[in-house]
Amino acid sequence: MQDVTDLAFMQMLSEYGCPDYYVTEYFRVYGNSSIDKKILKSITLNTTGRPVFAQLIGESIPDLLRIAQLLTKYPIAGIDLNLGCPAPRVYRKNVGGGLLREPETIERIFDALRSQITGLFTVKMRVGFDSIANFEKLLELINQYQIDLLSLHGRTVKELYRGEVHYDLIRQAVQTVNCPVLANGNVTSYLKAEQVLQETGAAGVMIGRSAIRNPWIFQQIRDRFAGKPVQVITLADVNRYIQHLFAITSREDLREKSHVNCLKKFLNFIGTGIDPEGSFLAGMRLVQSKQELFDLCDRHLLAEPERPFAIEPYENLIARPSCEAEI
Repeated sequence: MQDVTDLAFMQMLSEYGCPDYYVTEYFRVYGNSSIDKKILKSITLNTTGRPVFAQLIGESIPDLLRIAQLLTKYPIAGIDLNLGCPAPRVYRKNVGGGLLREPETIERIFDALRSQITGLFTVKMRVGFDSIANFEKLLELINQYQIDLLSLHGRTVKELYRGEVHYDLIRQAVQTVNCPVLANGNVTSYLKAEQVLQETGAAGVMIGRSAIRNPWIFQQIRDRFAGKPVQVITLADVNRYIQHLFAITSREDLREKSHVNCLKKFLNFIGTGIDPEGSFLAGMRLVQSKQELFDLCDRHLLAEPERPFAIEPYENLIARPSCEAEI
């Protein structure tokens, strides 16, 4: 997730329960682009012990090849191509989810990258741009170019993160392609992960925004499938998590107000599980200082510290659309 899953966030997640592997923020690829040094750190300095895939976004084949070849010099698990980002500022440049309108372009990209990448080549995509007209063709290309893993979000680009996820289309992909498929979209808890895997037959789940809301989710899923007791997260646990987030997002060049505002992209998601009335979310959006933020946390999280954090986000609460569209 752009501007979220950096090295600090990856390292922090490892303290709550690592995913099986990580995918970097996307490296923007275009003419004369270079490897983003900040994103590269999530590969070269990663001490989580988990594999890290380098994610690319772009449409220029010579530059995609160039950056992919440069990245193979680093300890990556493979190259992941982004064909799913639904942010308008991205798809309007005909990259990410925007490419789903052009299967012919995707075929040329697959052909070039598959011929040059000796290791794993994975793809993250959605079921279409504004319809599923190209969906079956895209699945054919996944097979034709021997993609090693498909992460599939069961919505179109235009559906963003709203509305129902088309799990039936993920099931269709599972039954069609020759590689493992990871189901993505509204995997909000260990219970939802179990339901989605049963419904789709997918090899696993890919989790993004829900890992911001609940960094314990990966370990909870493992425990559920192992038949072990699943940890109940309390509001006191959430309070410590927010303090942890504040610490890892701190920078000397960041003013206090800017730091607090930076934290809100995380709190937008965390707040959907704190109280059903949305009082924490409403208050969070008004705070401007560290003191105001932690006073808010004291009132909402430490008044009843042992009260469970909601397993699922409260139905009537959503993160702001502007925040969702960036992730």
